[in-house]
Amino acid sequence: MTEPTTPTTVQSHGSLTGQVVVVIGGSSGIGLETARQAAAAGARLVLGGRNRERLDAAAGDVGAETVDMLDLGDPAAVERFFAGLPAPIDHVLVSGGGPFYAPIADLDFDRAQAYVDEHLIGSLRIARWCIGRVRPGGSLTLISGTGARRPGVGLSMAAIATVALSAIAANAALELAPIRVNTVAAGFVDTPLSARLLGDRLEERRTELRATLPIRRVVGPEDVAALVVQLMTNSALTGATYDVDGGQQLLRD
Repeated sequence: MTEPTTPTTVQSHGSLTGQVVVVIGGSSGIGLETARQAAAAGARLVLGGRNRERLDAAAGDVGAETVDMLDLGDPAAVERFFAGLPAPIDHVLVSGGGPFYAPIADLDFDRAQAYVDEHLIGSLRIARWCIGRVRPGGSLTLISGTGARRPGVGLSMAAIATVALSAIAANAALELAPIRVNTVAAGFVDTPLSARLLGDRLEERRTELRATLPIRRVVGPEDVAALVVQLMTNSALTGATYDVDGGQQLLRD
């Protein structure tokens, strides 16, 4: 006979009331929308990022208690950021600065090394600083992409990050337990970053996705944020990668 679940082991889904949520990369896009949804669920917010002006504007938007500058490629900056956080922390989201596309023949290896240090080594730094600071049962969520789903010209660095972040999350879920660690692999998301990357091709891309994606619409930051909040509040989820791509992985080229 199945044993009944002990009530104290199950966290109420959807509520973050009074919990401290740290959003790294919280000044725009997925990070900012996650901060909005976490605030609506009752969270206390701490925002980190590179641009002080944007951080201050985001803090006013979502009612964040604290903002601080942070460069994931700078170990000293990561240490200072975590040293200044309130204790204990309940949840951490790392929303990166976006993908790096370049054909191998044209690859700038200094830039590639910096990308790896920020996105991959930086995620490991964050994971280490979560130890002893994030409460048992709390969570660390990493935002990744879908660059490794199909090979293509210019996708090598994006593919490396996609695979590596999933591996980091799976291993960290064991090493940081009972802190929970997951990755969200986002496909195209209609954010200011996407607008900057595509420029005048943005509307063409939106039209294409509306016509071809099984969901018949473009994925927005609110879609990704909703999953991140679910990963924070559902205490059974750890060590996995969750795609948010509108079904793009199901399509043939």
